Amino acid sequence: MRRYLAVGLDCYLCLVTAGLLVRPHVDSPSRPGAVVLLLGPVLVLSFLNQVVLTALVGGGAGKLIMGIRVVSLPDAGRPAPGQLVRRWLHGLCWLPLQPWYGLRAHLARPDGVAGPAPRGCEEGDPYAEPYADPAGLRQVRRSDLAAHRRAAARRAL
Repeated sequence: MRRYLAVGLDCYLCLVTAGLLVRPHVDSPSRPGAVVLLLGPVLVLSFLNQVVLTALVGGGAGKLIMGIRVVSLPDAGRPAPGQLVRRWLHGLCWLPLQPWYGLRAHLARPDGVAGPAPRGCEEGDPYAEPYADPAGLRQVRRSDLAAHRRAAARRAL
């Protein structure tokens, strides 16, 4: 649940901030123009939050508020910038398509067989694990990460 709340907070903060930045520049009543004007700041703020802020402090704004850190697997270390960019691009491409995958999975074909399973549900698919990440990253609670690091330090002694 924390992960979903963190994503919701990230989206909310990004859209509100972009809206506040763009609002003085939207003088025409043309809605398509306002949407296009809003898209640029949303992408920039999303990149800053998901890549730059995560590289600097271990999580975006929503994740930090919810007490979540993004770590690299298998060592639970700081993620590399390339991993973060790959994860951000994957989120931009994968997340908007989820309604389509869900709709496609629930539509029945004429022969009565259910439609194809959405990506991540096929047997043997690396995305089938609920917390799988294509960049090899994991979201963990800050307290669990601290406990893991203490235990690893004790084992090293």
